[in-house]
Amino acid sequence: MAVNHKVTLQKLPAKNQTELPLIVIVGPTASGKTGLSIKLAQKYNGEIICADSRTVYRNMDIGTAKPTREEQSSVPHWGLDLVDPGERFSAFDFKKYATDKITQIRQRGSIPFIVGGTGLYVDSVIFDYNFGGSTDSSLRNKLNNQNIDELHKYCIKHNIKLPENKLNKRYVIRAIEKNISGNTEDVRRREPIEDCLVVGIETDRDVLRKRINDRIEQFFENNVVKEAKMLGKIYGWNNEAMTGNIYPIINQYLSKEITLTEAKQKAFYNDWHLAKRQLTWLHRNKFIKWMSLGEAEHFLSHEIARMQKM
Repeated sequence: MAVNHKVTLQKLPAKNQTELPLIVIVGPTASGKTGLSIKLAQKYNGEIICADSRTVYRNMDIGTAKPTREEQSSVPHWGLDLVDPGERFSAFDFKKYATDKITQIRQRGSIPFIVGGTGLYVDSVIFDYNFGGSTDSSLRNKLNNQNIDELHKYCIKHNIKLPENKLNKRYVIRAIEKNISGNTEDVRRREPIEDCLVVGIETDRDVLRKRINDRIEQFFENNVVKEAKMLGKIYGWNNEAMTGNIYPIINQYLSKEITLTEAKQKAFYNDWHLAKRQLTWLHRNKFIKWMSLGEAEHFLSHEIARMQKM
């Protein structure tokens, strides 16, 4: 669903290009960060890099809440539709991709925005991660062929500490690789990189629950069932990328294991628990400035305008 961005961008003097700030907007799913980032990017000549481990997959549009074609056409978006479902794309890959894009965006005289809820993706850039552990392709293939229960058993047998998100297969595989390599630590900065401003969207609990519920309803109105059918046929329901998000729930609905109402309820609780996990990760970062959507828009508008005048 990626949109080709053939836009004319205003060039700034070369001496100012490296001084353009990196604006980072984080928050849980359905917090409104996408809409805010588009509004600010339109106003201040920005380009958006999506930091979301779900939207990197091609053809997974509705079920991952990917920015719409209209939204992508209004502002250049990057980080979408990078790999096919089932292909590996790690935080290491995202960091390299995003840092390259930040340089290119600044060279065009535009302001880079990183927007998303995948905390490790964001942290890899703003804390300049140097990921520990080497990657052995044969080992990686062997681990990828195991299911999550088998990987957990491997970790228990070899006394490998499970990652915080132990249900994420990629994270468990990475923990095993680090253990085997003997380098278990990721080297990172103690403070964010220079010219970087990080804002978190703080949302009232009840408001967030309503926003998640409304978005689930929108998924079904946009025919997420048809999308899931197509993805299941092409990639298979056991594809790793198909085991998250709303897709396995749609599979249960199509198999008549649950009703439509039950599917919507399960999708809501999945996203609600995702939002809580995202907040747990993000709240560990003491450099994030937390504020409401309205406060964030006012604050970032003021800061970006001030930095552009420097």
